[in-house]
Amino acid sequence: MRFKVALFQFAVIATASLFGLSGAAAAKTIQLVGLGDSLMAGYQLPPGDGFPAKLEAALKAKGLDVAISDAGVSGDTTSGGLARADWSVPDGTDGVILELGANDALRGIAPEESEKNLDAIIAKLKARKIPVILAGMLAPPNMGGDYADRFNPIYQRLAEKYQLPLYPFFLDGVAAQAKLQLEDGMHPNPQGVDVMVQRFMPQIETFIGTIVEAQK
Repeated sequence: MRFKVALFQFAVIATASLFGLSGAAAAKTIQLVGLGDSLMAGYQLPPGDGFPAKLEAALKAKGLDVAISDAGVSGDTTSGGLARADWSVPDGTDGVILELGANDALRGIAPEESEKNLDAIIAKLKARKIPVILAGMLAPPNMGGDYADRFNPIYQRLAEKYQLPLYPFFLDGVAAQAKLQLEDGMHPNPQGVDVMVQRFMPQIETFIGTIVEAQK
């Protein structure tokens, strides 16, 4: 009789443990990485005011258990991003916000080269089964119409090729808005980052939803 009671108690404990583990697994924090340049790195902004930190806070405020690592490097080009893609995106990453290309355009790098580098970054992440949301960029007006015609379609082509969610212009709502920019007229100030986060939210929420669904 005592043996049966002990066996029953063991079964109850084992079942409870199993459900506890299942609950822990269900509560797994979604790990995102923002792979980008100074626009991702929060150039000249106080800690906590950059895009990854503010986006993470906004998502948590909506009840989403998400952590966003800032893998932004000021001045980085698509070539630099490709060179560090493997170690900037660690194992265990659930998704990547890929934001690169602004410095390529500012330096007049051939758009074909930029597209080749972005393509290679995406291919690397896809091979590791890491989902990507692509944040697009537009060429600055001073580069001229011919350059813009070659540069601007890069992101749409890559999104279609790899079936990625695309946010067409990372600086949407902030570009050319002096009150939302630093004195350099290029980088967002804290208020500008707020606008970027607000506009980015619908697509990143959908992106996270697809990650969660795929992990079930």
